[in-house]
Amino acid sequence: ISDQKPLGCWSVKHGQILTCPVVCNSETHEYIAVHDDKVLRIWKNEDMNLDKAFKATLSADVYRIHSLPQGGPLVLFRGGAVLTLDELLEAPQQEIENLISAEDIRWSGAFMEGQQPVLIFTAEKDGDFFVYVQKPKLSSLHKYKLERQESAKPLCFTAHITNQTVTLLCLYSNHSVYQVLIPLHQDTEEEEEEEEILSKSLLLNLSVSGAALKGTSLVVLDKDHVAVLGSLAAPGKKPTECLTIWNTKFQTLQTSKELPLGTSGQLWCYEEKFFLIHGKVLTVIMYKCETSSLAAAVGKLKDSQTLDVSSFVNWNTLEDEELVVSFQSQESVALKAESRMNLRSRSTGQSGTLSVGQLLLKLKDASTYVLETELRKLMAKPPTPDLQATIGCVVTALTDRCKKNPKYYPQNFLQEIVETRDLSYSLCPDLMAVALEKKDMHLLQICLERFPDIPEEIIYACLKAFLSMSEDHLKSIDVNLDSAICYVDVEFNDMEVKTEILENGFSAEMDQDMCDTKIPKESQSNGESCPVGLQKAALLNAVLHSAYTETFLLPHLKNLPARQAILFLRYLYYLYVKCSEKVNTTLPGIRSPTINQIMDWMCLLLDAQFTVMVMLPEAKDLLSNLHKFVRAQVWFYSELNKIEGSLRELQRLNHLRESQSYSIEVLEII
Repeated sequence: ISDQKPLGCWSVKHGQILTCPVVCNSETHEYIAVHDDKVLRIWKNEDMNLDKAFKATLSADVYRIHSLPQGGPLVLFRGGAVLTLDELLEAPQQEIENLISAEDIRWSGAFMEGQQPVLIFTAEKDGDFFVYVQKPKLSSLHKYKLERQESAKPLCFTAHITNQTVTLLCLYSNHSVYQVLIPLHQDTEEEEEEEEILSKSLLLNLSVSGAALKGTSLVVLDKDHVAVLGSLAAPGKKPTECLTIWNTKFQTLQTSKELPLGTSGQLWCYEEKFFLIHGKVLTVIMYKCETSSLAAAVGKLKDSQTLDVSSFVNWNTLEDEELVVSFQSQESVALKAESRMNLRSRSTGQSGTLSVGQLLLKLKDASTYVLETELRKLMAKPPTPDLQATIGCVVTALTDRCKKNPKYYPQNFLQEIVETRDLSYSLCPDLMAVALEKKDMHLLQICLERFPDIPEEIIYACLKAFLSMSEDHLKSIDVNLDSAICYVDVEFNDMEVKTEILENGFSAEMDQDMCDTKIPKESQSNGESCPVGLQKAALLNAVLHSAYTETFLLPHLKNLPARQAILFLRYLYYLYVKCSEKVNTTLPGIRSPTINQIMDWMCLLLDAQFTVMVMLPEAKDLLSNLHKFVRAQVWFYSELNKIEGSLRELQRLNHLRESQSYSIEVLEII
């Protein structure tokens, strides 16, 4: 999420509909989906086509699949039956028992109690709500009826299990949260004949400053805290959506945040992070729950060093309106404390010691010498869990100084930090923008090689900057040449064309025979020498190594000037020919481009610039040569496929032959 990069995308066919949320099996690292209610699909990350993934058609409609860390996936059918995924896959067409009659499931949740998975779901019939508790591995099922309330009805549910007791929390339409306690029975086979009616107790009245909070989603944070997403309608004011955190132990509102862009009404919680749709983006908000106390609940903590903070929420992501997760610690949040909401006092360590955020604020107007000296001291401290975030704040402080003072640019200091520290783009998002402005090609090269999460817009900006830089200017710049020096021809003199058949099956003579056209000596010569200098080649190689998503990069590549696009394609073609000269299709050197990277970029560039390439006379010979070379490669591998059967037979005969005997055999390949 922090990298803002899709890692995988799969689509069902036109007309098919995904009918329950997709889950991941943490044990096998497989994805499990159901489309059209009955069709089960299972696939892994490396599977590209969902249509070719494992498919099983079931005999009953699926309501939800739950994936537990240790218990494996559980499949809940609309009829109330629960099976483990393994049991279901043994006989996908097995008859599924219908346990509920004319009831509609409204919510379900899966939990681990010891070594046993427990599945709980609620169902509705004619205004009555029922709670089912199942232990699938023990074939145990218990049904309860929820106490009916005429003036209000349940909107959503959530639950947690503590000490053999299920705590079911119900958000009602009267702006209240009720609690229902359900003991987990120890019997294994018996089912209750009569429905037990569950009584509920009031847990929270959702009222903020006299205004009722109309909740739409409820999640449990820990035993003393819940989060409610809803709409706050103050008298005489327009309703506003907000996220609230409540202390259930003391029935107090801990904190809240307005969501002016609107939400989908859904809230998810996973590993101390909230996930919600805010406007058109997915927003992730970090939170931290500590031991609850009355002082914290009413906001009366006097000791700033105490860790007894009931809940700390980092609201920064909501103000940035982009898809991010803040990796910054509580201390680093203080860097932007002037404009950010500071919810709680935070620990500053020993008395008299400044936190990282406070130190950076103090150094805001310090001299350059003092700033760099203090930052080096900060970086020299022993490693801590927040070290990475601290280094990100150091880089941010330096780039902020660069933007305020155009004459200031600590090139060596920045290069040292990026080379020696494990950073990412999301920790210092302004660094590469400043490097582009200062035309610091070496720093950009290092960032491209080391940062895993560079946005496609920045990758394109680097590519354009590299291609537009003159060769003479690049010769005066210190650039790491390890990725290109082993194979790039530094001399641009005409070279004698090789006519022997190379290891991967391509030669100029064979290409002539195939295409019935004579390759001009000029174009053959161009294919043998690198179209760019050594420094530019090394910089372009750094771009080729960057991770990108084609959908996001393609629109930017369409804006690449025609001459730069042709130059880049010529360089890619040169690399492609170089790779194809050897059987292993691997270029020598450190961090040299791979054949897959070269092919992917070549296809991407042609997709983006195809119309321009076809129209420009300068690109005609290049496209023609590229077409001939690719066709020769296809022909060569096609011929290899024809003799594959004979080679397998030869290998088999070789195994059958007695090792002691000597013989000469003639094998006829047809």
